[in-house]
Amino acid sequence: MTSASTAPRGSTGSPETTPAASSQIRTIVASSVVGTTVEWFDFFAYSTAAALILNSLFFPDYDPLVGTILAFGGIAVGYFGRPLGSIVFGHFGDRIGRKRMLVLSLVVMGVATFLIGLLPTYAAIGIAAPVLLMVLRFVQGFALGGEWGGAVLLVVEHAEPRRRAFLGSFPQVGLALGLTLSTLVFLPLVALPGDAFATWGWRVPFLISAVLVLVGLFIRLRITETPEFEKMREAGRAARVPLWDTLKTHPGQVIFAALSFAVIGAVFYMLFTFSLTYGTQFVGHSQPQMLTIATVCSVLALVGLPLAGRLADRFGVAKVFGAGTVISVVLAFPAFWLIDTGSLAAAYVAYLAMTIGFCATYGTLGVLYAQAFDVRIRYTGMSLALGIGTIAGSAFVPIIYLELLDVFGGSWAIALYMVVAGAVTLVSVTVLHRLTRRAAARDAAHAPTEGNTR
Repeated sequence: MTSASTAPRGSTGSPETTPAASSQIRTIVASSVVGTTVEWFDFFAYSTAAALILNSLFFPDYDPLVGTILAFGGIAVGYFGRPLGSIVFGHFGDRIGRKRMLVLSLVVMGVATFLIGLLPTYAAIGIAAPVLLMVLRFVQGFALGGEWGGAVLLVVEHAEPRRRAFLGSFPQVGLALGLTLSTLVFLPLVALPGDAFATWGWRVPFLISAVLVLVGLFIRLRITETPEFEKMREAGRAARVPLWDTLKTHPGQVIFAALSFAVIGAVFYMLFTFSLTYGTQFVGHSQPQMLTIATVCSVLALVGLPLAGRLADRFGVAKVFGAGTVISVVLAFPAFWLIDTGSLAAAYVAYLAMTIGFCATYGTLGVLYAQAFDVRIRYTGMSLALGIGTIAGSAFVPIIYLELLDVFGGSWAIALYMVVAGAVTLVSVTVLHRLTRRAAARDAAHAPTEGNTR
C-alpha cells in the first residue's frame, strides 16, 4: 500500500472537501487528543485501581487471586458496553454528525467516572457495591464505544491525504496520555501512609476527572463538523440505518478489522494493566516500581504513536501495522525471559521493547479502519469493528493471563497467547487490506458515472 492509499474511501479531493487550514487542523487535533485523553484517563483509572486495590474493597469475601479476577472482570464489563455504544453513537454520528456525538460521549464518561469515585464499598452497603461498580463500568464502556471512532474521523476527515496517517495517530496519543496521567496520579497515592490509600486515596483519580471533562468540553465545543460528512449529507447520501448498511455492504471489513485488533489487546495488557499484578505478585517488584515502568512505557508511546503514523504516510498503513505485529510476536518470549529474571533493569528493557511493536500497530489503527469503510457508514463501521475487536481481543485478556499463570505456573503460556494473537492479526490485516483495495478500485471505477460522489 502506498502512502496515497491512506486517504479514506469516499474522499474525492474536490473543493467541497478541501482539508482544513493549518490553524483549524491544530484545534481539531487538540480537541481529539484532549477528548480521548480524558476518556482513556477515566477508563484506565479503573483498570489501575482494579490491579491495586478494588479486589479488597469490593470483593473482600474471596481469595485474593479470585478477588483480583473479579475486579479485572470489571474491565470485561466495560468492553461489553463498547459495542452498544458503537451502535448508538455510530448511528447518530453517521446521521447527524461526528461533533455532537463526541461531546455527548465525553459527558457520559465523565459522569460515570465521577460516580465511581463516590461509591460506597462492600463494607458499607454489601453486595450493592460491586453491582453498582459494574453498572458504572458498563456505562464507561458505552461512552468509550462512541468516542474513538468519532475522534479519529474528526481528524482524518479534515486532514489532507498525505498527512492522514500522521494526524490520525494523534487521537491514539490520547490513550498514552490518559494512561500516563492515570499512573502518575496513582504513584503518590499508593505511597500514602497507613490505610489512607484504601480509605480514600483510590477515589482521587475518579473524582478529579470532572475537571478534565470540563477542559475537554471547552475545546471540543469549538470545533467544526468534518467536510466529508457535510458533503455526504448535502448530497443526501446519509444512511437511513447505518448499522444495517454496514453489515450488508461491509461485513468482511467489520470481521477482519475486529480480528486485526487481537495483538493490540494482548500486548497492551501485558504492558500496562496486567503488568502491575504480575510484577508485584509474581516477580516481586513494588507497586511504585511497576507503576513507574508503566509510566515510562506510556511516555515512550507519546513519541512512538505519531512516529508510526508518519512512517505509515510514507510506506503504507498496512506495512507499518504488519511490522508492529511481527515485532510483538518475535519479542513475546524473550520479553518474559527478561522479566522473569527479577531484574528491574531487564524488566525495563522488555517492556520498552514491546512498546515499540504496540506503537506501530495502535498508532496506525485509526487510518487502517477509516480507509476500510465508506464515509456514509464510517463512524458505525469503525466503532463496531473496534467494539467487537476489544471484546474478542481485550475484554478477558487480564483474566486469561491470570488463569494461564494459575494453570500452567509459568509466563511461557502468556507469551504463547501473545504469539497466537499476533498470528490472528497478521492473517486478518492481510485480508482486510485486500478487501479495502478491492473496494477502493471498485469505487474509483464507478466514480465517473456517479458524479464523484463516493
